[in-house]
Amino acid sequence: MSQTTQKQLRRLALDLGPLILFFATFKFSNIYVATGIFMAAVLVALAVGYWLERKISPMPAFTAVLVLVFGGLTLYLQNDTFIKMKPTVLYAFFGVLLLGGLAVNRLFIKYVFGQAFELTEVGWRKLTLRWGLFAFALAIANEIIWRHFSTDVWVDFKVWGIYPLFFLFALAQTPLILKHEIGEKKD
Repeated sequence: MSQTTQKQLRRLALDLGPLILFFATFKFSNIYVATGIFMAAVLVALAVGYWLERKISPMPAFTAVLVLVFGGLTLYLQNDTFIKMKPTVLYAFFGVLLLGGLAVNRLFIKYVFGQAFELTEVGWRKLTLRWGLFAFALAIANEIIWRHFSTDVWVDFKVWGIYPLFFLFALAQTPLILKHEIGEKKD
């Protein structure tokens, strides 16, 4: 296994680990215990990530801040609305960041995907638009789920719905990426 693959798998484990602990704790306890475990696990994942990479990536750091703020409010006020709103705030923030950046000719998505592939300017703009709209769609979906369904359904959606949607959406971007990729000449 290459070092790049190992690093990607380690990053995936650090990103998904706290969420899996949240899910498992919720299934055996309640939303408040799960939130406390989630908060602690996010901090541990951030510390382990720093220890391994000697840097803190902006996205996990921002997510950790949101988990701590919204989780803290959830525990302090004993109101699970706050932890349920955290994904909405996170996805809306990314939507605003991407589409706002697009409006002022700042293609922030290059910072995320720039090492994986190189696209034409048109390709980056289209990809930014799509990911920005997708982020808003996830924010809306989260709002619908937590407001209209039980906490059990929301937790299942958060763990087993969001990540498959991310994967499928990313996979659906392959034709756009291939069409606008810079590099080897296309046949």
